[in-house]
Amino acid sequence: MQITLDLWHLISLLITVLGASAAGGKLLLAQTQRHLDHRFDVQEKARSDNHDALSGRLDRMESVAREEMDNWRRIERDLLALKADMPLHYVRREDYIRGQSVIEAKLDALGSKLEAAQLRAVGASDAKH
Repeated sequence: MQITLDLWHLISLLITVLGASAAGGKLLLAQTQRHLDHRFDVQEKARSDNHDALSGRLDRMESVAREEMDNWRRIERDLLALKADMPLHYVRREDYIRGQSVIEAKLDALGSKLEAAQLRAVGASDAKH
């Protein structure tokens, strides 16, 4: 069996095969492009969700840091107020001992004067008898 082809049959067959190959390639590229577009859309959505979650977390951390900083400022202000009020309300041990020694010395002197007055009174009453 013998097949004979004219030149224009061969050219049309070649153009048909090349056209079919080009159409198949174009279809394959279109599917690949759709797949890549879908994949990039999913990745962009995931990135956006992660960005939103991260932004929310950073905002919460920033608000916690602000609250903590406010608490430290309040503590520092209270400590400075305590340091300012402490000399008014606190007596040092040495100051207390010094004050107590002065009071005891005055009581001892008063006791000595009372004893001397009693001895004079007893001596005067003995002299009258």
